[in-house]
Amino acid sequence: MLDWKSLHKTIDGVERILLSTHENPDGDGLGSAYAMYHHLKSQGKDCRLIQISQLPHEYEFLNLDQIIETYNSEVHDNWISQVELALIFDVGDYRRTRKIGEQLESNKIHVVNIDHHPDLSDGRFADNFINVDAAATGEMVYDFMKEGNVPLTKEIAVGIYTGVVTDTGSFSYSNTNQKCHQIAIECISAGVNTSQIYQSVYENSSKSRVALLGLILNQIEYNKTGELAWFTIDQSMMDKAKATQADVDGFTDFIRKIRGVEVAVMIVENDNNSCRINFRSKGKYIINGIAKSLGGGGHQLAAGALAKGSLTEVLSIVLATTKASLAEQNGKIE
Repeated sequence: MLDWKSLHKTIDGVERILLSTHENPDGDGLGSAYAMYHHLKSQGKDCRLIQISQLPHEYEFLNLDQIIETYNSEVHDNWISQVELALIFDVGDYRRTRKIGEQLESNKIHVVNIDHHPDLSDGRFADNFINVDAAATGEMVYDFMKEGNVPLTKEIAVGIYTGVVTDTGSFSYSNTNQKCHQIAIECISAGVNTSQIYQSVYENSSKSRVALLGLILNQIEYNKTGELAWFTIDQSMMDKAKATQADVDGFTDFIRKIRGVEVAVMIVENDNNSCRINFRSKGKYIINGIAKSLGGGGHQLAAGALAKGSLTEVLSIVLATTKASLAEQNGKIE
């Protein structure tokens, strides 16, 4: 049981608070920070929600009042240097905070990690509030609010619901439980428009994203049994589709939906001799150990990593590592 009362006490004792989440943010990290922002503002705190990456278009509904800022050293470094507390949501690994995390470290800011991923940060967070059994970090923010008897306003509920609905795949993933639905009921009671959020997140693809998906569908590969599927995205594909990094989110889940596929892998070429890797599993195979062996981590059925090397080099390593792991788990897959 997490000691949410101690976090309430910590927050009560400070005035200037930074909120952030990981690079290439998703609905859980953004929604959790958004909910906390509105709570802190209601308490009269001087807080800002600063994000290292550009806000994905599908989450613009969280930013109608422009509270989500994209990090700019000239604009933010001085303010961050005077922060008394930083609350970081859904990160898993401190490195995923990038320049913001570096500023917090250099200024010796008290950093609290609120997350449902195992912590891979080697003690770089001052305090960890981790619950790997939670379906989403948004669920943990809900628990924080309940422990402090914080009223579930519509703004807070929008953030919590966004976190829970996106990290459960609209309540379709295996992590969905009774509590997730109970949270949804309370959020709807608070005035959340669930249809509007669903359309914004899941029915809002850019033309460049659709174009990139078309290129991907032509080059999906499978192992002999068809249980493992993988695809790569290189810079030429990104250029042809006029796509951005935000356009690739969700593709691994899409490929996992293919009949017979148990594990889907996506490898995206970055422009600095590194590759972003995403793993998704339907449940037969555990894949976060594979991600961890590549320097990343995540959940048992959803994980990722960032690996140095060219696309060809990383693909070779990822396939060898993944096939070996699945063979160990099953004894049959090749």
